[in-house]
Amino acid sequence: MIKFTKMHGLGNDYVYIDAINQTIENESSLAQFVSKRHFGIGSDGLILICKSDVADFKMRMFNSDGSEAEMCGNGIRCVGKFVYDKGLTNKTTVAIETLAGIKTLKFNTKDGKVETVRVDMGEPILDPEKIPVMAIENPVQNLKVKVLEKEFKLTCVSMGNPHAVTVVEDTKDFDVHKYGKILEVASVFPNKSNIEFVEIEDKEHIKMRVWERGSGETLACGTGACAVAVACHLDGLTNRHVYIELLRRNIRNRMEQRRQSCIYDRTCCNCI
Repeated sequence: MIKFTKMHGLGNDYVYIDAINQTIENESSLAQFVSKRHFGIGSDGLILICKSDVADFKMRMFNSDGSEAEMCGNGIRCVGKFVYDKGLTNKTTVAIETLAGIKTLKFNTKDGKVETVRVDMGEPILDPEKIPVMAIENPVQNLKVKVLEKEFKLTCVSMGNPHAVTVVEDTKDFDVHKYGKILEVASVFPNKSNIEFVEIEDKEHIKMRVWERGSGETLACGTGACAVAVACHLDGLTNRHVYIELLRRNIRNRMEQRRQSCIYDRTCCNCI
């Protein structure tokens, strides 16, 4: 029997398992099983909290297709609440080892529980070889990729994991599934990519829908929101501090909304 906790950050939901006090095997297959919405637990993937030799804890994150990813912004916030609320630490600032490096989390607590978590996401990576994306331009802006009958202009950023951001006229009615699943595996992305479709409201407000690598369209993406903040500022579309309205169609074809606040400065922070 495996003990687990189901948590979400802005609707970005994962199954969390304490892999310090439990032995977990066949992580990829387990991620695929628990992620099934009707026959499993139902989630965007699986996150393991493990021992670390270089930080307070280590996070391993698996997408719903079983692939292991480098980093998850909303996921790591939930890891912070998990380790504090369950008594694995009494610190209010912790370091978490990920495949994208060590990330620092700061907790806002009340009555012995974590209310909010702030994550230092680190500096965005713009070097095409490190994102990675097959392009010469640095930074990679207006990279043209044709999908079916439509040509997209992409700005590429890594927040420890690859992202490609493109502007569309109307996020509400845009067919994210049709184009996202093809862009994710485009030949210009050696390791595939997360794809963000954004609509610019003004210099401080963006609407965003996200197609996550290995999971499909999700309710939210912390690293994606940060990548969008970076990309839109690089393209001269927004200020450094922006509010990002996250959209996704639910099963009743209504739009669900939530919001993240991102700052593109020396570091990119996911603050909600």
